[in-house]
Amino acid sequence: MPDHKAYDLKMKEFTVHLANRPGMLAALTETLTGAGVTIEALAAFGLNEEGYVRVIVDDAETARQALRGAGLNATERTILTTTLSHRPTSVAEMARSLADSGVNIDAMYLLNSCADGLEFAVAVDEPERVRSQLQP
Repeated sequence: MPDHKAYDLKMKEFTVHLANRPGMLAALTETLTGAGVTIEALAAFGLNEEGYVRVIVDDAETARQALRGAGLNATERTILTTTLSHRPTSVAEMARSLADSGVNIDAMYLLNSCADGLEFAVAVDEPERVRSQLQP
């Protein structure tokens, strides 16, 4: 079992599909921040003509409304957060624990690195199962 603080299920991730062209990411982030939403984490990448943005926000309801209002299609899911120690093996141990439990990691974000540890957001296929199985 990795040395970590308990998993928390309070964050939401939105995955938005956009055209992979200049200005699309700017328009998305302007939509969110214009609605008063703070972006906690963001990962964006393009594959040929399509762009994919995964964004974690502080206010899921306002983000949901802003995205709909802008005509943007987004999927939403619960994100786990956990803080791991700074040990070299802590991320590998967490990933192995999830794999051994039969849980798939779809995405991971490093949210914060400080003296207390490494805070990660983790998108998995069965978040409730992870929380119940991997409490320290």
